Amino acid sequence: MTERKRTPWVVGVSGASGTPYAAAVLRGLLDAGESVDLVVSRASRLTLLDETGIAFRDAHWRDDLTQWLARGADGKPGAFEPFTGDVRYWGAGDLAAGPSSGSYPVKGMLIVPASTACVAGVALGLSKDLLQRVASVTLKERRRLVVAVRETPLSGQTLRHLVALDEAGAVVLPASPAFYAGATHIQDLVDFVAGRVLDAAGVAHGLYRRWDGELGGAAREGEPGGSRAPRGAGGGG
Repeated sequence: MTERKRTPWVVGVSGASGTPYAAAVLRGLLDAGESVDLVVSRASRLTLLDETGIAFRDAHWRDDLTQWLARGADGKPGAFEPFTGDVRYWGAGDLAAGPSSGSYPVKGMLIVPASTACVAGVALGLSKDLLQRVASVTLKERRRLVVAVRETPLSGQTLRHLVALDEAGAVVLPASPAFYAGATHIQDLVDFVAGRVLDAAGVAHGLYRRWDGELGGAAREGEPGGSRAPRGAGGGG
C-alpha cells in the first residue's frame, strides 16, 4: 500500500504583535488533523519573547512550541493541553528548506500575524528570508495565501502593498476581532480572528459562534442558562 503523501499548511509567523493569533491558528490546524510546516521569523522571536516570555530556539523548537501553544491569550500558562500532531519546523534563514521550492507539496500558506514589513516584502517579491520566499512561491504556484495583517493605522504605502497582494490572489485578512460572537474573554476575540483565518483556508473548526441571522443570539448565549459552552483547559473554541 502506498503511504499517503504529507501535504501540510505552511504557517509563517512574522514580527507583528499578535503571537496569540498564531498560536490559535496552529491549535486549530492541529485539532483539524492538518499537518503544519512552521516558519518563525527572526523578528517574531523578539515579539514572542516580549508577549509571552518564551524564547523560541531552533535547537529546542518543539519544547518551546509546546510551551507557547499551551499558553492562553491572557498570558496564563497551562491554559491548553500540550499539542499533538504533525509539525515540521524550518529555520527562517534556511532558504534551501522544503517549502522554498514550488515542487514541495503544500496546501497553502497562512501568515499570522503579518507585519507591514512582511507585507511589503511579499508584495515586492523580495524573498529576504524563508517566510517571504515561501509566500512568493505560494503566489507563483497559485496556492492559497492568507495574510493576517496586524497593524493600525495603515499607511498609504501599506494599503498599496495589500492591494497588490489581493490582485496577486492572496486573501488579505486584517486581524480585526468582531463582537457578535459573544466574546466574554480575550481568548474569544483571538479565536474569532484565528477562526476567520481557518475559514479563508477552508479548514473546519469550532473556534467561534457563527452568525445565524438572529439578533441578540450572542447575548442570550452569554446569559445564565444559555447555550454557550464554558471554556476548559485544552479547549480550542
